[in-house]
Amino acid sequence: VDHILLSNVKKDLLYAYIALGAICLIWGTTYLAIRIGVQYFPPLLFVVIRQLLSGLVLGILAMVFAKAQWPSFENIKRQAIAGFFMITLGNGLVSYAEVNIPSGVAAILCSLMPVTTIMINLFLNKEEKPNPLIIFGVLVGLTGIVMIFREHLTEFSRPEYLVGILIILIGVVAWAGGSVWLKKTNSEGNLFLNTALQMFFGGIWTIPGVLLFDDLSKVHFSTESFFALIYLIVFGSVIAYACYSYALRKLPMTILSLYAYVNPVVAVILGWLILDEKLNLMIGFSILTTVAGIYVVNRGYAISKAWKTQSLAK
Repeated sequence: VDHILLSNVKKDLLYAYIALGAICLIWGTTYLAIRIGVQYFPPLLFVVIRQLLSGLVLGILAMVFAKAQWPSFENIKRQAIAGFFMITLGNGLVSYAEVNIPSGVAAILCSLMPVTTIMINLFLNKEEKPNPLIIFGVLVGLTGIVMIFREHLTEFSRPEYLVGILIILIGVVAWAGGSVWLKKTNSEGNLFLNTALQMFFGGIWTIPGVLLFDDLSKVHFSTESFFALIYLIVFGSVIAYACYSYALRKLPMTILSLYAYVNPVVAVILGWLILDEKLNLMIGFSILTTVAGIYVVNRGYAISKAWKTQSLAK
């Protein structure tokens, strides 16, 4: 029995790390898709359409193929709250800011999420306090992000650029806080149906923002915005967000939040290849520094886990 349980645990961890890898790659590409979409469509309306359709699609798939049962009112309320912080504020504010900020820079700012998560955990979750090596790794990764950001200093002369930065930082705090809170609440019911509810409610909560801040006269249907929307629904929301919810249940936040370091690497390269955004030798070196930070954090977590295992054995 113990052997079977151990085997199941290993499988869960393997699937969780596969899910994390998918998040790292897919969400790195979504910054580009969002940047393309909001150039042709009001940003918050774009978010509403994306999240409502994503929630409906994933919800139907969960109920038809996974035979998910309709959740309790308490669980629906829990997912609605998570949707507000992680989708409406987290995803919505980033999409709104990308009207004026390059996709690579947006991803760089979002990479502050691990630091934000660790700070929140220090106050809320005593069981997941990072060890010194994890903290050092986060700082190394953050140094790489700052080095990348240095290459865009001339943009600070534009007021809308500064506002965009502030908006994204608020979104980062909202996403990190929502993730920590959701992990602590131990949601019941089907994982994918819960994810669908988060996206659907996130779209609902964004509707007032459309009426207040979007210029609906600028709605312009184009091939670019259509394919960007389809990509974001299928890959960015249905597949990647479901992977995130699964990994959130199985991995510590310090490990899960590492995707935010890989995302800017993918986003900067794609922005350079497709949108002619800035990429030079310094940015390349900065990306390597960021990846080194990821390795150190993983190493720190492995050491911490081994130490805990030995302590329990004693």
